[in-house]
Amino acid sequence: MTPENDLDDARTERKNESDNGSHASSTSQPSPDAPHNDGSKPEKPRRGRRPLLWLLFVVLVVCLAAGLYAWRDVQTFLNTPPEMPGKSLIVDIEPGMTLAQVATMLEKEGVITSAQRFQLLVRYKEKSRNVQAGRFLVNTGWLPEMVLDMIVSGKAMLYRLTVREGLAWWDVAELVEEGGFCKAADFTSVIHDPAFLRHWGIPFDSAEGFLFPETYLLPRPREMNRDAAKAVASRLVDMFWRRADKLWPDGKRPSSDELKRLVTLASIVEKETSVPEERARVAGVYANRLEKNMLLQADPTIIYGLGRDFEGPLLRSQLDNAKNRYNTYQNPGLPPGPICSFGASALKAAISPEKHEYLYFVATGRDKGHTFSKTLSEHNRAVRDYRAALRAAKK
Repeated sequence: MTPENDLDDARTERKNESDNGSHASSTSQPSPDAPHNDGSKPEKPRRGRRPLLWLLFVVLVVCLAAGLYAWRDVQTFLNTPPEMPGKSLIVDIEPGMTLAQVATMLEKEGVITSAQRFQLLVRYKEKSRNVQAGRFLVNTGWLPEMVLDMIVSGKAMLYRLTVREGLAWWDVAELVEEGGFCKAADFTSVIHDPAFLRHWGIPFDSAEGFLFPETYLLPRPREMNRDAAKAVASRLVDMFWRRADKLWPDGKRPSSDELKRLVTLASIVEKETSVPEERARVAGVYANRLEKNMLLQADPTIIYGLGRDFEGPLLRSQLDNAKNRYNTYQNPGLPPGPICSFGASALKAAISPEKHEYLYFVATGRDKGHTFSKTLSEHNRAVRDYRAALRAAKK
């Protein structure tokens, strides 16, 4: 072999070694992206998931704790009275008070422990519009739901007010003050208020005759002010219309002039007789006298015109006093307005007076009845009988 051939062989050998080394290097240090023996790529490290799981866990725990606290708070409120043993209290819910005002008042009075929680209870029960105005007897030993039942049931404390037939408005004013419903002065102001009269369709300068006689059950107000007086007066006048609307012919309210005539005549009938069977007959007497343009000559009208200070008996000077607008011995026709509160039977008599020819009547002196006469001579004889009966009663 020649030297040139030896050199070529040596070069060839070094090249082969170099190729073999390169091959070994590439196979001993695989690329991260090189496939595994099973043909899959290696998973990337899972970073950031563990803190997120911890956060969700903390939020869940906080929510559960808050829910448990709220549940226990609600249960404590619903099942724990303000105090034991409790004591009875009177609370007043005024008309127009909001739920928040009612709840705050109840908490202040010690009837409930939390105004806010009580409001939530009322709304949950859907009773917001059912809370009643009035005076209620409650107890600080009651649970909140029992308090709620009381103030939405309408079982307010009510007091009796009895307005008798035949009372003048000033008598009614004294009654309502004595009963603790309002002040007499405020009541007087209300029943003479033009706006009040206009609202209730009263065609006079006072509500005389429209303060319907009845036994009422009314709440007593916290404050005896003008609003309280208006509430009482409205209740009485409303009762008048409720009863009167059942009596009007054809079910229609009369005109203003006809209303004036009917209520004025009814009030006179009420004062003249307390015997129910006589009322239509008495109304017929006055209807006959009015038709004949005779003076009514009704003593009760004069007495009303003399005012609340009259103590009787009637004097000749009072009978002759034409300045008294209610003096029907001197002034023709009906008096200017009603003279008292009258019942439904008196109004019915005025609407449908008895048809007859009587023009006079006088008490018998023996009972509550009257003797009716068609002529003056008959009447004078009946008057003599009346006086004789009085003298006999004194013996």
